Amino acid sequence: MKSYAQDLRNNATDAERRLWSHLNRRQLGGFKFRRQHPIGRYVCDFVCLETSLIV
Repeated sequence: MKSYAQDLRNNATDAERRLWSHLNRRQLGGFKFRRQHPIGRYVCDFVCLETSLIV
């Protein structure tokens, strides 16, 4: 599952890249987001674990 998530990160769409540019480095309210993060049998595109928010 980890390598699949890594493949998704490396082959992001334009929309994913643009959204990530606003979410990374705690730019949105100081919250830390992760990209293509596996949770169970799913891979979430963007997730903030401290607020339990999945995009």
